[in-house]
Amino acid sequence: MKRLSFFSILMLSFFFLLSHTNAQESFKIGVLAKRGAANCMKQWSATADYLSQKLPGKSFKIIPLDFDQVEPAVQKKEVDFVLVNSSMFITLKRKFNVAPVTTMINSRQGKAVKEFGGVILARADNGAINNLSDLKGKKFIAVEENSFGGWQMAFRELKANGIDPQKDFAKLAFAGTHDNVVLAVRNKVMDAGTVRTDTYERMAAEGKIDMKDFKIINTQSNAGFPFALSTRLYPEWPLSSLSHVNTAVAVEVTKVLSAMSADDPAAKAAKVVGWSAPLDYTSVEDCLSDLNL
Repeated sequence: MKRLSFFSILMLSFFFLLSHTNAQESFKIGVLAKRGAANCMKQWSATADYLSQKLPGKSFKIIPLDFDQVEPAVQKKEVDFVLVNSSMFITLKRKFNVAPVTTMINSRQGKAVKEFGGVILARADNGAINNLSDLKGKKFIAVEENSFGGWQMAFRELKANGIDPQKDFAKLAFAGTHDNVVLAVRNKVMDAGTVRTDTYERMAAEGKIDMKDFKIINTQSNAGFPFALSTRLYPEWPLSSLSHVNTAVAVEVTKVLSAMSADDPAAKAAKVVGWSAPLDYTSVEDCLSDLNL
């Protein structure tokens, strides 16, 4: 009986050591779900699979985060990497010392786009709104106060044109997602709204809206930029690592993502053409400084 017990313990120890040796390191990537959790998973799950396949012994999982969930998730170290808008990145860098790993390169009909902006929309049949000054006294909707493309960029342009949203709008509301903003304007719930560039075009491509129902306010001409635009341009979203992540792992992630081709299923699902070295985010800091944020 004693010999059997000893043998059993020996075998259990062996299997424990074997399983421990073969155990994968698990990493969670928190992604700002700007169009909701379902869209987030559809867009980014293939990227997690790509990383898991390219980095043996490591597994990656996407964690969709609402705007108000990002900072707590980072503070509590519930995620290991974060893919968030550029102003959120600056805030997280200041507060929690996150480090940029790589910057995503957006895709528009196969064209590489490393910058994004905000677009201000009104209904095409709304003759009362044709420029920024016409927004005074109107109902305006944005995504969230900490949405860079869905509020802060437009806020900067409004401020530069002498418009105080708190005083000059009949109502200022926040919809939670970019899609909800566009639909609120289309359905005449609000007079005008702002979302990040590419939202308008992608909702139309998905059959959710008809572009003819809208007009762009404060249209900006920027050579080569393929989306409707109402604001200045800023560098695209960075993927960042939290301070507890081993530098070697962050370097591996950078290397693997930088090698992703535009034809890879992960790139197509994410609607990116690839990933670049982290861009300079000074212009984002300037925007936040202008807004006292």
